[in-house]
Amino acid sequence: MKKRIKSEELKQAMRAWITGVAIVTGTHQGRTHGMTANSFNFLALSPPTVLIALRQHTRTRHVVKEGGVFGVSILNTNQAAIAKRFAGQIENDRPRFDGVETFSLVSGAPLIKNSLAFLDCRVVESMEIGETTVFFGEVLAAQTNGSIHKPLLYLNREWRKLS
Repeated sequence: MKKRIKSEELKQAMRAWITGVAIVTGTHQGRTHGMTANSFNFLALSPPTVLIALRQHTRTRHVVKEGGVFGVSILNTNQAAIAKRFAGQIENDRPRFDGVETFSLVSGAPLIKNSLAFLDCRVVESMEIGETTVFFGEVLAAQTNGSIHKPLLYLNREWRKLS
């Protein structure tokens, strides 16, 4: 049997994959948390399903697991500072939601105002894979804001935008 690939080799290869940027949030018994995630994907129209993948040691993963709901806010190019804060890259001493306007749709999971699109989801299944939990979410509500802004992108450890 072939030896397993090293995680650094996989990280290096995946840096060539461009992704959109989203904030995943959860809420449970008065606790909310959120994090920047690019491990988010659309799965099916019927039933309407998306997936997110969160590292098991994160606070957001625990709140989503306990609360059974999550929100996804797809960010625009004007929201790079929010993406960096929720990724823990800047303002680590500041609460993530401090000064960030939010709203909710159905589940109560906070969604980041002025984002390009919003998904409100109920966890229907989860799967543990190594140090990660994959959550499959039924989309309870979806909304766009009609923004003229372009999506925030991430490639090779840099925040980017379409030209």
